[in-house]
Amino acid sequence: MSIQTWTYIMVIGTFGIYLTIAWMARVKDTKGFYVAGGGVPALANGMATAADWMSAASFISMAGLISFMGYTGSIYLLGWTGGYVLLALLLAPYLRKFGKFTVPDFVGDRYYSSTARVVALVCAIFVSLTYVAGQMRGVGIVFSRFLEVDVNTGVLIGMAIVFFYAGLGGMKGITWTQVAQYCVLILAFLIPAVAISMKITGHVLPQFGFGGRIVGGPDSGAYLLDTLNRIGTDLGFSEYTSAFGAGQKSMLDVFCITLALMVGTAGLPHVIIRFYTVPSVRAARLSAGYALLFIAILYTTAPAVAAFARYNMVNSLSGATYASAPSWFRNWEKTGLIAWMDKNGDGVIQYHAGAPFQGKPAYADGAGAMGQRMLTNAPTASPNELYVDRDIMVLANPEIADLPAWVIALVAAGGLAAALSTASGLLLVIASSISHDLYYRLINRQASEKRQLLIGRIMIGVAVCIAGYFGINPPGFVAQVVALAFGLGASSFFPIIVLGIFWKRANKYGAIAGMVGGIGFTMLYIVQTKFLGAAPWLLGISPEGIGVVGMCLNFALTIGVSLVTEQPPVEIRELVERVRIPRGAGAALDH
Repeated sequence: MSIQTWTYIMVIGTFGIYLTIAWMARVKDTKGFYVAGGGVPALANGMATAADWMSAASFISMAGLISFMGYTGSIYLLGWTGGYVLLALLLAPYLRKFGKFTVPDFVGDRYYSSTARVVALVCAIFVSLTYVAGQMRGVGIVFSRFLEVDVNTGVLIGMAIVFFYAGLGGMKGITWTQVAQYCVLILAFLIPAVAISMKITGHVLPQFGFGGRIVGGPDSGAYLLDTLNRIGTDLGFSEYTSAFGAGQKSMLDVFCITLALMVGTAGLPHVIIRFYTVPSVRAARLSAGYALLFIAILYTTAPAVAAFARYNMVNSLSGATYASAPSWFRNWEKTGLIAWMDKNGDGVIQYHAGAPFQGKPAYADGAGAMGQRMLTNAPTASPNELYVDRDIMVLANPEIADLPAWVIALVAAGGLAAALSTASGLLLVIASSISHDLYYRLINRQASEKRQLLIGRIMIGVAVCIAGYFGINPPGFVAQVVALAFGLGASSFFPIIVLGIFWKRANKYGAIAGMVGGIGFTMLYIVQTKFLGAAPWLLGISPEGIGVVGMCLNFALTIGVSLVTEQPPVEIRELVERVRIPRGAGAALDH
């Protein structure tokens, strides 16, 4: 069977499972809609958290960026992994003891202020919309190649599907759907990784293949990473394993991006809410441990997948003419996510460092008449003739390695599972923030559960439309868009949550000033550098890393304003003590 036939089978089969689960787990009350009734087992919640966590950025884009950035691409691995550990150990148990459904709910009650609640709600919506836009972009990329539609149509299909099962089942439906999605995405990531590792290095485990020797071809006997270093320098790139060299990110920028991703993780509302879906604090800790294990399986495999994809891509195109280009190249060229311009007229695909042309390729019309049809502007002076979108590398990897059609289709199903699992969690955050934190808590305390659910589902629909727009018009690659969301989370929520748990003196005035100042500065910098064409003007820090500066500003404002204004009420200080100190510790301290 063809790749497309297998893709229809895999995608329709897995989506049938997801939609069936969503229908069977549909809810009629707000507790089931927001926190799945608080009765999810720790193991299942760990799998759901891992699926929620490993978005399209982790599955589709992270390895693709590493394959082109080399060592510097480790910022995504280190930041996201370290951030989850920080969240699981430092914040999750305490947030669970507070017992609030959402981050705005926590902020509103801890800082005893409706204004603080509204500010937190606005921050949660901005963070979630930015993040979910990356997921819609990932969905569009998968559909554009494997269902042979353009990216825009792919985004629209994904919007319809995620609206159906997010709006129908709420958190309960999403949780059990994400358990199934984790199984699909991890198999889809590991099966081709193992197969390609065996073909290139002879190792079954990709983690060992990453540091192993090549077993066949002209590079037989050489270490894979040494070969990638040589190939990179021959083509005019930096060595694959080098850091902070010419044309690479500075050490300061790498540090800022890594830290922004790490602390932004701890402020992501869709992950935090996961710790309310289990029946106890102990179960929350246990599910965090399970999730870390499930996440590590993919994250330790991603660098190997990146290296394999880079090696196979360069080898398959080395010295090839356009007329003799491999089938994977022609297939992906139709999507407009890979493009070629014959600058010297020799018909050979020349891949070197530098921009292949000005701007990005437009989507192809399917005619396939020489890659120039996909180019929008005149060529640059660079000898490079090839444009490759980083987001296709994981999806194209099985095709490049000539794996069976069913494996290629499974990867497509895995990419969709990763994107839609996270998108559904984010959409629920947006819905709950507006229907629970804004409408019920501030506008109409007499609202029935039926009315709250209706408003929540309407908000999911509105959020899907906005996210779909930015999925069609993205400000960067999937992982880069997601990194912006983490920066917004770092600058808005992380300081407020940490100080709210560990510092009794933090008050509502400080919290409001900190959130507004932190996210306001970060958003201004991102808009300037991403949308208005300004160069990174603060020590060369990229927009993906500026959230660290926003976080520091948030901390400074919250602490400073809290110290010069009145203390929180006694009952709030006592609440912080009860949440932070383990039960029974007071009696022990008295002796």
